[in-house]
Amino acid sequence: MANIYNELEKKILVIDGAMGTMIQRRKLTEEDYRGERFKDWKIDVKGNNDLLNITQPHIITAIHKEYLEAGADIIETNTFSSTSIAMADYEMQDLAYELNVAAAKCARKAIEEYNSQFPIPNLKFVAGAIGPLNKTLSLSPDVNNPGFRAISFDEVVAAYYEQISGLVDGGVDLLLIETIFDTLNAKAAIFSCKKYFKETGKSLPIMISGTITDASGRTLSGQTLEAFYVSVSHAKPLSVGLNCALGAQEMRQHIEELSQIASCYTSAYPNAGLPNAMGEYDEEPHQTAHFIEEWAKEGFVNIVGGCCGTTPPHIKHIADAVRNIVPRIKPILEVSL
Repeated sequence: MANIYNELEKKILVIDGAMGTMIQRRKLTEEDYRGERFKDWKIDVKGNNDLLNITQPHIITAIHKEYLEAGADIIETNTFSSTSIAMADYEMQDLAYELNVAAAKCARKAIEEYNSQFPIPNLKFVAGAIGPLNKTLSLSPDVNNPGFRAISFDEVVAAYYEQISGLVDGGVDLLLIETIFDTLNAKAAIFSCKKYFKETGKSLPIMISGTITDASGRTLSGQTLEAFYVSVSHAKPLSVGLNCALGAQEMRQHIEELSQIASCYTSAYPNAGLPNAMGEYDEEPHQTAHFIEEWAKEGFVNIVGGCCGTTPPHIKHIADAVRNIVPRIKPILEVSL
């Protein structure tokens, strides 16, 4: 995968926007989610967006293509919840591997169809999205028992290993550990990646993206941004960045800090502003792009895009805004002996 390193030296790469937002716009029914294969499933599955990789793959492929047409260089697989742990909510934990393979194939097909219109294919990348899980290793779900954990480190490692296997078998180019609110979960994902690489002889670049949850500048499990970076830097990632929770205006100071301490490339894909009283996002594409353009001009970023509430128009405005801006140059940092 030397190509993505070459591309990052030449330009700021654009990652896609929200998958969930685009699925919600299609107003799918319970029957749409079930498809023919799961028409008699014992519990409701509406809202299980990752299941659409199997039951409605043409919809997922079409969404990927919209982001490619908008100017995305990197598209994320629709696998935010495609682990046996998260799928247990729908009693579909046995589908985890299949979901990841199917999602990766949807993304690959989108790139093939997009490139079919050009005499020379454009260089596009598929990032296997690895979400944070709905169970955490650092925090107790029981306020009366702070020491209780709903899951063990080994169980998380096993779930992530299965997901990584499916993503790689499906044909992803990168692995993206994203929306990290608990660094211990992320460490389990990193461990799973390294274990998979060692055992299979296959190796892919790893992108890591955390989430600052509020104005305190900390993750949900209490780490400062610098502590988070130090905690995951042993993975030798392609990039470290931030996504979700905040809009671009609120994320700026954290991206600036990260750009100064990270020896790898940096990424940022914020929400389309903060949600309104109805939980919806009002920030217009040109507004989001304006903030990100400023970060790019200041030399803060190497990879940019959008998270919750962002759409292909947001990505198009972002791509247009950063197209001719020189990417961040990685700093030369002093090493303590």
